[in-house]
Amino acid sequence: MKVAIITETFLPSTDGVVTRLLHAIDYLLSKDHEVLIIAPDLGVDRYKSANVEGIKARKLLFYRYKEFALPTKKVLTVLQDYQPDIVHVVNPAILGISGIYYTKKLKIPLLASYHTHVPKYFDYYRLSFLKPLCWQYFKMLHNPASLNLCTSQTVENELKEKKFYNVHLWNKGVDTERFHPKYHKNEMRNYLTNGESDKKLLLFVGRLAAEKEIETLLPVLNEKTDIRVAMIGDGPEREKLEKLFQPYPVKFTGFLHGEELANAYASADAFIFPSVTETLGLVILEAMAAGLPVIAAKSGPTIEQINDNINGLLYDQKNTADFIAKINLIEDENFHQTLKQNARIEAEKYSWKEASKQLEDFYYTVIEKN
Repeated sequence: MKVAIITETFLPSTDGVVTRLLHAIDYLLSKDHEVLIIAPDLGVDRYKSANVEGIKARKLLFYRYKEFALPTKKVLTVLQDYQPDIVHVVNPAILGISGIYYTKKLKIPLLASYHTHVPKYFDYYRLSFLKPLCWQYFKMLHNPASLNLCTSQTVENELKEKKFYNVHLWNKGVDTERFHPKYHKNEMRNYLTNGESDKKLLLFVGRLAAEKEIETLLPVLNEKTDIRVAMIGDGPEREKLEKLFQPYPVKFTGFLHGEELANAYASADAFIFPSVTETLGLVILEAMAAGLPVIAAKSGPTIEQINDNINGLLYDQKNTADFIAKINLIEDENFHQTLKQNARIEAEKYSWKEASKQLEDFYYTVIEKN
């Protein structure tokens, strides 16, 4: 099978979409499928045996932190030359317009996947009045596809309510070998706590942006002076957040990758997830795989993944006292150990191999349908 993947984000970017995509590509290549990736040109022209066709990338006025590729006829030329059996448009938004349009024009089987809850982000950028228009836009992009995948039951239900067609769940996965409790390192813990490794360490991993609700930690740190926090990641709000958290024991590390990231997960006491805008939040499962209980704001996707007081803890995002109460629970060492063990057991239920095999099956379904 010849697969063309058209994506708004790819290497060297690091996020949940890229993580899922890389595991899927690894699986497809292992099954001797041919894969071509069309993505913003950020200097990567090959991933293993898959060619990456770069489309000129630029920063846009409304979001200066990241570079995007604009719609272009080059996508038509590339698809005509490659002649794929199926096109998978990942998170269509800007470049994806070309992917959808030219794939339909060439009558190639089309699958799309929805990974980022952009309409929900509008609430954080004073653009709530544009949400109905935004939903219409994404529905227009997705509905030409024979199949639309999403990453949580909550989002599947929401997309169906919004009249997206042919919506199916693409199961989650996690690398339980890469993320494992055995990667605990005293040196990493000392680094993340600035030498105060005897204190409880809370970890955040992700993009530093308004919709991640990181600022909700401020009142918690006013009350809980005995905890330390490490923020792993980068983003448009980093400078602002560093200033806000400057009086508190918070470590901003920037991005960590590979073994360093695995060490960071395994060396903390709990993982914090204050966002309620996620379509899934793969970092939750990565943390659980490392034996880290997750303390998460209640939302559809977090409730799907966390069994409260069993393998993690859920709190009301608008209730600081509830957040603090959940953090206090991990001070009971027996309960903390139970949460850690159950988190790991939950993560072991999932694998990228199974999730990627499911995607391969979806590809065959779409090809047969067409």
